[in-house]
Amino acid sequence: MARTYDAFVVFAEMRTGSNLLEANLNLFDGISCLGEAFNPHFIGYPNKTELLGLDQATRDADPQALLDRVRGAEGLAGFRYFHDHDPRILEPLLDDARIAKIVLTRNPVESYVSWKIAQQTDQWKLTNVARRKDARAVFDSADFEAHLEALQGFQVRLLNGLQKRGQTAFYVAYEDVQDLGVMNGLARWLGCETELEGFDHNLKRQNPAPISDKVENFDEMQQALARLDRFDLSRTPNFEPRRGAAVPGYVAAGAAPLLYMPIKGGPEDAVCDWLAATGGGLTRDFNQKSLRQWLRRNAGHRRFTVLRHPLARAHHVFCQRILATGPQCFGRIRRVLINRHDLPLPENWPDPSYDAGAHRAAFGGFLEFIKANLAGQTNLRIDPHWASQSGLLQGMGDLCLPDVVLREEDLAEGLAQLAERVGVAAPEVVAAAPDGPVTLAEIYDADLEALARAAYPRDYLMLGFGDWR
Repeated sequence: MARTYDAFVVFAEMRTGSNLLEANLNLFDGISCLGEAFNPHFIGYPNKTELLGLDQATRDADPQALLDRVRGAEGLAGFRYFHDHDPRILEPLLDDARIAKIVLTRNPVESYVSWKIAQQTDQWKLTNVARRKDARAVFDSADFEAHLEALQGFQVRLLNGLQKRGQTAFYVAYEDVQDLGVMNGLARWLGCETELEGFDHNLKRQNPAPISDKVENFDEMQQALARLDRFDLSRTPNFEPRRGAAVPGYVAAGAAPLLYMPIKGGPEDAVCDWLAATGGGLTRDFNQKSLRQWLRRNAGHRRFTVLRHPLARAHHVFCQRILATGPQCFGRIRRVLINRHDLPLPENWPDPSYDAGAHRAAFGGFLEFIKANLAGQTNLRIDPHWASQSGLLQGMGDLCLPDVVLREEDLAEGLAQLAERVGVAAPEVVAAAPDGPVTLAEIYDADLEALARAAYPRDYLMLGFGDWR
């Protein structure tokens, strides 16, 4: 057979028809599927002690060694890999474009019911119908949801991993495994030049009855499945780019093991002033290396960040970066907002004619811009100053998450508790002055709150924010 690939892997799960798919593949000349090569509980098959000359202990110590032997096996060899198999080998599998990827899927309700029946009967393969054991599954909604989450999460990881590597897989459904045309097509894709005229093995489908006959509490199962959001309609869309940790902006106290991980647009000045008041000045301008060194030197450290209400945060950024002009302001973005987004901002600042009504209109327009910007509908960058706080928190997790997430309204109490935990006296927190020239309190109404909710639905939902007032 032509060597299109060096090896193959079948990404599957229990009760998806992987045994039957393996048996079919082994009928083709030059193709050999070697079972569950990286199952943590056995090697290849439950009754085997080695695979391709390697025993289980050697494989566990060096999984790459077994993968290398699969690549070097006679003909085209491969194996089945499930979501709970050795995780160390998954990335090498995805990285190697010379390893063919086959993805086998099945209706998750059917695979779950089949799995439950197999657990009761302890019959995982069927070669003689006369020996078939009969049982009915009991559907457990919480157990099924966990099962579904694990399957879907792994499928998303595979799809995303292949997309990022510029690869694709051959997708096979449970029903396709018994389709001779599909199996011959799969073999051609793998580089096999011969075709089968029929399936010559004695594996049988174990539970051919309708699913209503296989589930003891079928009515309860139907009710539970009806409550599942199959199409994820309740999901809040997120079009923001994934961000890494903004390490250069982190600030550490000089004389206390406290590390502030700021979220742009929050009360940074007030928190940094408080940190400096603990004594010893401040340490700034971290990179990942120096941050790790600081973490190692400061055993018992506390990392923290501070959330600000989305509406108050947007108003702060609007006043400090958009409305005003100067070195720290976003002058080019201000110009685009005026010229292309019709934001009613004064051409020159300060402007004596600018009043609360003008401020209300301009800030409302800025909230509408944020909504479009975060949805990927503008040609301007999604700046960290108005990016969602939930997205920024997620980016922190790429390196290290904060131990404590405080809220601005609880700042004094929260910082005092942090100081107590690390054994330093707690300085007084000096609250930031209201943003102007017009405060948020002067213009606040339900319409502004609705605009903020439309711009930041994930922050309101995932971080539990209520109305500003």
